[in-house]
Amino acid sequence: MVVKQKTALDWARLACDTLMNQYEPVKLPPADRWHYHQGVFLCGMYDVWKLTGEPRYFHYFKEYVDKLIDEEGNFYFARSELDAIQPGLLLLPLYQETKENRYKVAAAKLRHLLDTLNQTKEGGFWHKDKYPYQMWLDGLYMAGPFTIQYGQMFDEPELIDLVMEQERLMRKNTKKENGLYYHGYDESKKTPWSTAKGHAPEVWGRALGWYSMVTANFIEMLPEGHQKRAELKHVVKELVDALIEFQDEKTGLWYQVVDKADEQDNYLESSCSCLFTYAIAKAVNKGYIDRSYWTNAEKAYQGLLENKVQLDEQGNFLLHDICIGTSIGTYDYYVHRDTSTNDLHGVGAFILASIQLAIGNEQGQ
Repeated sequence: MVVKQKTALDWARLACDTLMNQYEPVKLPPADRWHYHQGVFLCGMYDVWKLTGEPRYFHYFKEYVDKLIDEEGNFYFARSELDAIQPGLLLLPLYQETKENRYKVAAAKLRHLLDTLNQTKEGGFWHKDKYPYQMWLDGLYMAGPFTIQYGQMFDEPELIDLVMEQERLMRKNTKKENGLYYHGYDESKKTPWSTAKGHAPEVWGRALGWYSMVTANFIEMLPEGHQKRAELKHVVKELVDALIEFQDEKTGLWYQVVDKADEQDNYLESSCSCLFTYAIAKAVNKGYIDRSYWTNAEKAYQGLLENKVQLDEQGNFLLHDICIGTSIGTYDYYVHRDTSTNDLHGVGAFILASIQLAIGNEQGQ
């Protein structure tokens, strides 16, 4: 499908530019909402801005925030779910860059969600109120990085320990024998899908992608000498090794249900492939795993370009086979979820992965 040789940074820019030309910031789908779909995409754009310094990227994600948050820092957001916290990752750099108090006020509102969210008996946050006693891998990314960064910026170092405990509970309750992780678990064991141990029945790609990305990110967020740094490096190395076992030999991509490549109707899914690419490349770039793993990241990225990416007649970026938003379910539920083109889950993950490839290529990986 690829018609012209581009660098990874070129691809990241093109993905950003395509959606920027299609949508004014606040109309990114779902329009006029404070939502993690936009947050993931705009976090990718933030990484592009950091690498290039091009002001248009900064102004675009700033406009998204400014259209939703008033001068006093008030805004509408879902107060019963971890997902609402993720776009807060945009508030912190905006506050650092502008020193406008409204960004700090808005960030504090998201931070204090953690004081009111329901918890499992072990102290794990429910993913959403409508999913009682359930922890999902997704939630660790949705709330973890913002919470740690907020604590560091505003002198709440204890928030690091809070997030690390969430990660420990997730690992304790969802890790599978093959080194991968189930989508989540239900402490009450009352959901139709829960196994005898309470965990989800399948390893869903994007949920594991969030987990792989966020654990790779946590390490650099922790203070030097923090006891969890070494432990998380081991977690990342072990997970990357497991992922490579299930990387498709021909394309370098991963399946919607990661460890069931031979099952009927399973397919190579774009967003999880992007997130796994990110995690492997980031881990190499930071020295958490050795450089030999770079070939796996490059193979996956090339597989995306050759099998999932397309340019339309106007030269716009298209990323195909992105699973839409998905809850926890059985195998048939996952493989029969609709897919879309340029869903923000996928485009955001693609941009994030592209930036890690660009950084690694600059470093000579």
